[in-house]
Amino acid sequence: MSPVRERIPRAVWVLGGVSLFMDMSSELVHAILPVYLTTVLGLSVLAVGIIEGIAEATASMLKVVSGVISDRFQRRKSLALLGYGLAAITKPVFPLADTAFGVVAARFVDRVGKGIRGAPRDAIVADVTPPALRDAAFGLRQSLDTVGAFAGPLLAMLFLWLWADNMRAVLWIAVIPAVLAVLLLAVGIDEPDRHSANGTGAVPRLRFLAALPPAFWLLMLVTSLFSLARLSEAFLVLRAQEVHLGLMWIPLVMIVMSATYSLSSYPAGVWASRIGRQALLIASLVALVAAEAALAWLGDGAGLWIGVALWGLHMGLSQGGLSAWVADLAPADFRATAFGVFHFVTGMSQLAGGALTGWLWARHGSSAAFAAGAAWALIALIALMSARHRARRPELV
Repeated sequence: MSPVRERIPRAVWVLGGVSLFMDMSSELVHAILPVYLTTVLGLSVLAVGIIEGIAEATASMLKVVSGVISDRFQRRKSLALLGYGLAAITKPVFPLADTAFGVVAARFVDRVGKGIRGAPRDAIVADVTPPALRDAAFGLRQSLDTVGAFAGPLLAMLFLWLWADNMRAVLWIAVIPAVLAVLLLAVGIDEPDRHSANGTGAVPRLRFLAALPPAFWLLMLVTSLFSLARLSEAFLVLRAQEVHLGLMWIPLVMIVMSATYSLSSYPAGVWASRIGRQALLIASLVALVAAEAALAWLGDGAGLWIGVALWGLHMGLSQGGLSAWVADLAPADFRATAFGVFHFVTGMSQLAGGALTGWLWARHGSSAAFAAGAAWALIALIALMSARHRARRPELV
């Protein structure tokens, strides 16, 4: 066992296990839900894009509220447990719903749960982990999360095969890991023993946002560009359907993406302390540009799989580093609030990106949608390289 792994706190491993089970559940649903919405319930690709954007934006807006509450009352676990519990409650609704409204409502409540749990969960990781290990800790949690994202679609494939493409029956399987996630969080994590840095339990206020360092707002700009460029994974699933991949094999898209994501997340967290976060983020954007170019202009199955694998590599190289960067830039008293702002910016950008992608797909086809994503990724890459060249302050590397 490596020295880094030995020193990562137990709470991070437990949270990684919680994320693993919940992502197994969520990605099992997500692996077939876009096809279910378009083929069984008759929604358009544009409608799916808008639904995904609104769902993710809702989650991100609630992360701000949840972050403020977590910092105000210095409570992490209770909010995280509420969020995971809401997500678990929605899982039986997907197979029970007979209309698009029921499915969309379940998806909305599921994302409400995600919004409540995200900021306090990330704040727990930052609270219990020494600064020198934060990249590795966030990378580890993200890697375990993505193992679940790999296992969920794999289960979807297995049960689609066993149950002759009965999507409604397969959706019931998602209930089991969701319940396990809630139980693990309830018994495996204690509320962190936190004390305000100034001893008063400072309340986040708007002036706190103005007090954040310029580096934080640079990060928010980069995050916005990242999120506009990185389309919803629903479009990867719909692209697989477009190249006539059989229904049973469509979850393989999420499996391949999650495998590269998981395998790269933890090493990326270790490398970040050696070569700098910006270098990894630049590499991640290069991978995203290549992924979307392959999806846009390589029209056969090879283009799909190249794009999906590079997409996962982009996620693995970027997500843990972005979270660790937020943790380092935010004052301890307002750490959950800062994570909430971070996720809010992500969600608003995903809402805009999802609507734009759905419109481009409906009007001009999938190639135009992925080409636009590649253009946004290229803009983000240029902005990040420019920032790296102009501002080599310690907090930015």
